[in-house]
Amino acid sequence: MSSLIIDIGGTKLRSEFEGIYEEYLSKDKELIPFLEDKLKRYKNIDTVKVSYAGQVNKGVILSSPNIKVKEKNIKEYFEKKYGIVFKIDNDLNCALLAEKNYFKEKNIALLFVGSGVGASVLENAHIVRGEKNIACEIGHIPFKKAPFHCGCGRDNCIEIFSGGVGLQNWLKYYGYPWMSLEKIKNAKDKNLQSIYKNFLEALLRAAGTLVTLFNPKVLVLGGGVIASNPYILDIIKQDIKKYALKQSCEDLQIVLSKLKNASLQGAKEL
Repeated sequence: MSSLIIDIGGTKLRSEFEGIYEEYLSKDKELIPFLEDKLKRYKNIDTVKVSYAGQVNKGVILSSPNIKVKEKNIKEYFEKKYGIVFKIDNDLNCALLAEKNYFKEKNIALLFVGSGVGASVLENAHIVRGEKNIACEIGHIPFKKAPFHCGCGRDNCIEIFSGGVGLQNWLKYYGYPWMSLEKIKNAKDKNLQSIYKNFLEALLRAAGTLVTLFNPKVLVLGGGVIASNPYILDIIKQDIKKYALKQSCEDLQIVLSKLKNASLQGAKEL
């Protein structure tokens, strides 16, 4: 028997089964019909392991801002209906499992920027989870008021300014077509300069907060936005002391993730 591995991000949905890798746009799929189609196609699946870009607690989806899910108690649904083992966790927690295996360290913080801004922390080799498995939601720390709302419903979250969806919303707000962060960075237009300045400040605040609160040995930067703009690493290295406790920055390693599809790799460890 075999495991079906799924990584559901805000932009892409990835699956792996017995060496077969497939990739889709998340917006084109509804989660439960997608999984049920896989179970019908591959009859020997006995375990499904899911990395999910949202809040999850004990097999129940608490929030799904970017993925359509009609049945929140997803673990119970699949285990009762199909008699399989179903495991699901937040995508950053899954990525942290993969990074833990890579770095072989006990104190690691992840800061990933993709559709949103997410974090996960390993403290003395254990994932910091909180009461409802929603600890370290760094993207939803208040930053500045915006003229539109975050997926969580508020209008002042860090990820409104530093997440990929947030950047798209700012471009729409000012009447610009989609453009890369690199193009925003190099633009002379004052509105684009403001978008870029707020992006960096919000991201540095997120990084500084993580480092101050959890004092990791390694801060790993990842996600699609950072992977496409690796120069961000040097900016955070240079300016982190302005946003974090000085002592927490001593001997701190700040690195880019070297893992491909870390969340998918980590889901295998669930």
